[in-house]
Amino acid sequence: MELKLTDAGKKYNQYWVFRNLNQVFEFGSKWVILGGNGSGKSTFLQVLAGYVRLTEGSFSGDENQNKFFHSIAWSAPYLELYEELFLHETIDFHTKLKPLQGSLTTDEAILLMELEHAKDKPLSQFSSGMKQRVKLALAILSDTPILLLDEPVSNLDSNAQMWYQKLIEAYTQNRTVIVCSNRIENEYSFCTNSLNIEDFK
Repeated sequence: MELKLTDAGKKYNQYWVFRNLNQVFEFGSKWVILGGNGSGKSTFLQVLAGYVRLTEGSFSGDENQNKFFHSIAWSAPYLELYEELFLHETIDFHTKLKPLQGSLTTDEAILLMELEHAKDKPLSQFSSGMKQRVKLALAILSDTPILLLDEPVSNLDSNAQMWYQKLIEAYTQNRTVIVCSNRIENEYSFCTNSLNIEDFK
């Protein structure tokens, strides 16, 4: 499936976050959305996720909201986890909504997260970097045609950033991937297309 924006604009009060944006994200393409802090990258990604509605124009991905929900996986630092759940419970809950690729089991997902040492802890005891690993892995490992990532290396140290890049390489074949970034190349080095949200003010 492709995502298509036509004359798209989003306004909060009197401020246009972006406007007059026409773009097609073809299936299987890899994109980075660039822009500084407060430029509107996250809002734009939330539009693509079907979470935020446009003020003007149209978005072709969200006509059937229920079907669209099952077509996307989304990770962002501001998304919350149920911190009272243990790691295996978090994965089990997630897979009831969206299955993992290749029929991965919960134990296999924990191994891929490299969080075996924390599998018997509630997420409330995880560091910010560990929580980011969980968010990223749940999205990247989901069996969906579309993957949306907002500033994916936030809270990740250099080793964890290498882990992220390996996971991306292994689990994003034949998927549309759209990454929002503050020009941190480790987040989007695999992307072959770019859009600067600051060009649409």
